[in-house]
Amino acid sequence: LLYLDDIVLTASSPALLRRIISALQQEFSIKDLGELHHFLGKHVQRCGGDLLPSQRQYMLEILDRAGMLECKPCFTPVDTNPKVAADDGALVSDATDFRSLAGALQYLTFTRPDIAYVVQQVCFHMHDPQEPHHAVLKRILRYICGTLHLGLLLRPSSSADLQVYTDADWAGCQDTRKSTSGYAVFLGGQPHLLVLQAIEHRLQI
Repeated sequence: LLYLDDIVLTASSPALLRRIISALQQEFSIKDLGELHHFLGKHVQRCGGDLLPSQRQYMLEILDRAGMLECKPCFTPVDTNPKVAADDGALVSDATDFRSLAGALQYLTFTRPDIAYVVQQVCFHMHDPQEPHHAVLKRILRYICGTLHLGLLLRPSSSADLQVYTDADWAGCQDTRKSTSGYAVFLGGQPHLLVLQAIEHRLQI
C-alpha cells in the first residue's frame, strides 16, 4: 500500500518481507519503521496474526466537530423509511458545515464499509442540503458514537476463493427513479479493492 512517500508492505513470510525491504533499500533511501501501528490516521491493532485497522481517534474528532461527543447512540446508520427526496424540507442553516462533515465521513468509510451506503446517500445532497438530509447525517454520527470500537478485520488466509455479494433496490431513488445496487468483494475471505460500492443506474423500461 503506497501513499506518496509512505508505504506498507506485507508478505506471505517474514523472510520474503525482509528480502523485499532489502531490495528496496538497494534502490531507494528508505527507513524501516518496523511493525505497522499507524498509517494515514488509522490505528492498527494486532491480535495474533490478525490486523484491525480502525479510525477511532478520527471518529472522535468528527463527533467533536459536530458537537455530538455526548450524543445518544443508535444501533443502525439509517432508518427503514424511504429515501429522503432532494426537495423535501427547509435548507440547512450552515451548508458549509454539512459538506465538511459529509466529506469527513467519506474518508471514514475506508475502515467502516458499514456506513458506505448511507454516507453516499447524504453526499448526493451536498450541493443543496436540507433539514431532512441533516437529520440523516446526524443519525450516522449517532451510530458512529455507539460503534467506536469497530474497524476492518484482516486475517491470514490460504484461500484464493473470490466471493462477491450484491443486492439492489429497484427504482428506489425518489428524485430520479434510478436503482441503487451495492456489492462487496472478498478475496480469500478478505475485503478486496472496493469493499462496498453503491452504484446508481437508470431502470430501462
